[in-house]
Amino acid sequence: MAAAAAGLSWRRVSSFTGPVPRSRHGHRAVAIRELLIIFGGGNEGIADELHVYNTVTNQWFLPAVRGDIPPGCAAHGFVCDGTRILVFGGMVEYGRYSNDLYELQASRWLWKKVKPQAPSNGSPPCPRLGHSFSLYGNKCYLFGGLANESEDSNNNVPRYLNDFYELELQHGSGVVGWSIPVTKGILPSPRESHTAIVYCRKDVGSPKMYIFGGMCGCRLNDLWELDIETMTWSRPETKGTVPLPRSLHTANVIGNKMYVFGGWVPQSAGGEISAPDGEWKCTGSFSYLNLDTTEWIGLISDCQEDKSNLLPGPRAGHCAVAVGTRLYIWSGRDGYRKAWNNQVCCKDLWYLDTERPLAPSQVQLIRATTNSFQLKWDEVPTVEGYLLQLHADSPVPPVAGIPGAGVPETSVLSSQGGCSLHQSPQSLPSVPYPEMKVDHPSQTNNLIPNNVQVALSSSSKVEGKEKVAAPENKVTQETMKNHADSTGFKESNTPSLLPVCTSSAQTSANVGELHDLDKQSVNPDASVSCTVSSSQTMVTQQAVKTESSSTNGAVVKDETSLTTFNSKSEAAETAYVMPSTRVSTEQTNDSHSSRAPQRPPAPVKTRDRRWYDVGIFKNNSAVVSQFYLLPEETLNINSKTEGADVPDYRLLKKQDLFPGTVYRFRVAAINGCGVGPFSKISEFKTCIPGFPGAPSTVKITKSVDCIHLSWEPPASPSGNILEYSAYLAIRSTQLQENPSQLVFMRIYCGLKTSCIVTAAQLSNAHVDYTSRPAIVFRISAKNERGYGPATQVRWLQGKVTVTRS
Repeated sequence: MAAAAAGLSWRRVSSFTGPVPRSRHGHRAVAIRELLIIFGGGNEGIADELHVYNTVTNQWFLPAVRGDIPPGCAAHGFVCDGTRILVFGGMVEYGRYSNDLYELQASRWLWKKVKPQAPSNGSPPCPRLGHSFSLYGNKCYLFGGLANESEDSNNNVPRYLNDFYELELQHGSGVVGWSIPVTKGILPSPRESHTAIVYCRKDVGSPKMYIFGGMCGCRLNDLWELDIETMTWSRPETKGTVPLPRSLHTANVIGNKMYVFGGWVPQSAGGEISAPDGEWKCTGSFSYLNLDTTEWIGLISDCQEDKSNLLPGPRAGHCAVAVGTRLYIWSGRDGYRKAWNNQVCCKDLWYLDTERPLAPSQVQLIRATTNSFQLKWDEVPTVEGYLLQLHADSPVPPVAGIPGAGVPETSVLSSQGGCSLHQSPQSLPSVPYPEMKVDHPSQTNNLIPNNVQVALSSSSKVEGKEKVAAPENKVTQETMKNHADSTGFKESNTPSLLPVCTSSAQTSANVGELHDLDKQSVNPDASVSCTVSSSQTMVTQQAVKTESSSTNGAVVKDETSLTTFNSKSEAAETAYVMPSTRVSTEQTNDSHSSRAPQRPPAPVKTRDRRWYDVGIFKNNSAVVSQFYLLPEETLNINSKTEGADVPDYRLLKKQDLFPGTVYRFRVAAINGCGVGPFSKISEFKTCIPGFPGAPSTVKITKSVDCIHLSWEPPASPSGNILEYSAYLAIRSTQLQENPSQLVFMRIYCGLKTSCIVTAAQLSNAHVDYTSRPAIVFRISAKNERGYGPATQVRWLQGKVTVTRS
C-alpha cells in the first residue's frame, strides 16, 4: 500500500539551529516531553556526546553534562523513566563490549554509574551489544544481544544470546538489582539487533512484551510475546503480510499499533531468509502491527523506495522516537555496502503524524473591543495549525450578493456592560497572576494564507484546565439583603467577566536545562485588561505556571515558563516546546473533513447557524476582527463534509465584527493527518462603545489576618471612573444545584484602586476546585455609562481542607 493511499504524510524537517550532531548509526534516542535525547552510535569512531533536539524550536543543543560521564557506545540499551535515562551495555570500541549501567538525571544533566546487585540465582548480564532493553513500571527487561567469546577484542568470536533479565529500579534514582525471572513456554531463539516493545491493552489490562526480528547469522521476522504478569512466552498468530526478515530496524508503540521502520532486509525479490553470506540491503519499508488484533498492515513496501524526497530513504541502525502521536526518525546507515569501514549515513530528520490531533480546549477570551476579539486556546502538541470558526447570534448582513444569516437573539450577561462574556459552564477563562503586568499579544495575526508555506512554531503543551463560569445575575436572598446597595449582581450593573485565556503549559527552561525553574521571575512590560490567576495560566505572550504562596506578595513558587507566541520562535529562550514545521494549504486541503458538524441541507433557519471560517492560524492565538463569507452555492452544501475542499480565502469576501454582538467560536487542530475534532463552543460579546475596560495588573499581598487586593485603572476608561467594585465568590446552596455557576458578594465599592479583604470575609469564601483549589475575586470599573467587564483573580490555596458548599 502506498503511503499516500494509507493517508501518511511524512515531513522532512528542513531547518535546524544549534550544533547538529554528525550522522551515525547504532545510536539510541528517547523523548522527554518535547525533547529528543540522543546518545551514542558510530561513524568514524564511537560517539560519546549527548545531543538534544527541541522539536518545537528545531534547535539542537549539547547540554553541559557532569558526573560519571559514560564512554561512547553503540547498539546499547537506552530507556527513559520520567526524567531519568538508563544506559546499559553496548560496544565501546571495536570488538569490546560493555555491561556497565549508567543513569542520567536529565533534570540536572547529571550522570551516575550505578552498580546493581547480582541476581541470587545466577550471574549478572555479560557484556553485549544489540540487546533490547524495555521499561514497564519499575522494571527494565533485558533480552538477548551479541557477546564476544574471545578475550582478545581483535579476535571477535560472536555468540548470540537469548538470556532474559529483570532490573528493578528504585523510585526517582538508583536501582535495586538484577534478577533472572522464571518463565514458562519456549524462549525466543538467540538474536541481536531485534526490537522489543511493551503494550498493555486497555480492555484486558495485562502487559505484554513483543520481540520482533533480529539477527542470528541471518535475519529473522518472527514475533514473540511475553505476558509480563505470568512470565509466559508464546508465538502469537498474526494476520496480514508479515514484514520481511530484518535487523537494525526500529519499533515504536503509538496507541495500539507497533510501527516498524527500516532495517536490513533480504536483497532477493522473494524475501526468503538468506544464508549468512546472502545479499542484504537497507530498506525504507514501513508497517505496523495492530496489537489488539495482531494484524500486520503494510504502509510502505520495500519496492517503494521514494526518489522524490517525499519519504524517508532506506536505512538501518537509525533511531525512532514517538512524541505524542508523532513519530520521528533520525540518521542511520544508508546504502548496500556492508563493510564496516565503508559507511554512508543519512543526515536527515523526518516525522510522521499517525493520528488526527485531539480537540483543543474551548476558545478563551483575552480581550474584547467593540469590533474585535483577542482569543487563545490551549495548545495541542505536535500540530501544524488551527482552524478557527465562528457564527453570530445576530444576523450576518448580506455583502455583495451574499445572503445574510439571521440568528435568533440570545440573552447576554449584562444589559449595560461594555464587554460581556457569554460562556457555557465548560468555558476556561484564565488570568495573569499577582504582581505581574501582562504583555499585549502582537496585533499581527498569525493567519496562514492559502497557497503559502509558513514555518509553524507551536508552543508548550497543555496540562490542566480551569472551569470558571460567568456570574449569574442573581444571588441568594441573604446575599441580596446584606448587599442591597448595588451589589453588582443586579441586572442593571452586573460586572461582566472578561477573562484571559487559561492554559497550563509545559514549562520551558533555559537552553540545555530542565530544572531550577522555581527561582525565575517574570516582569513583562505593558498591561492589558485581563483577568488574574495564581493558577496555571497562559498570559497573552507569556505562559506561566504557578502555585499558591503563603508569603507576602503572592510570590510564584513552582515552574515559570516563558514561551513566546509571536510568529518568530525565540529558540534561545526555550528548551522544550513544540516543533517548527511547514504547512501549506495543499497539505491541509484534504484534511478539513471534520471541520463542521454534519448538517443536512435545509432552509434559511439552518443556515442561520452556519459556521464561518475565521482562518487557519499557525499557533494557538488569534486577533479576530473579520471572518470569511461563503458564496450562495457553498451555503447550500453540507457544512464542509468529508472530502470537501478548503475555500481559497483570497477569493472570499470578509465581514467585520459588530459591536454588542454575541459570537460563538470553535477551533480544531491540524496536523499531517488532517483536521481533528472541534473544541466545545465558547460565546463572547463584542464591547458596546463608551464603557470602561477591565482593571489590570492585579496584585495580592497576604498579611497575618487579611489580604490586600490592589489593581491598576483600565487602560481604556472611556471617560471618568466613578467607582470600582470588588467581589468575592462565596459559599452558597445555589452551588449545589449548579456547581459551575459561582455566586459573588461585593466586598468593596469606591474610588480607591485597592481594598482589604478581612479574615471574616475570607471565611465565607467558596474554594473553587475546578482546577487547583483557589479563591476567586472579580474587580470591575464603572464610568458614566455603567460597569465594564470584570477582571478575575484565582488565588491558589494549595492543599486546603475546606468544607465545600
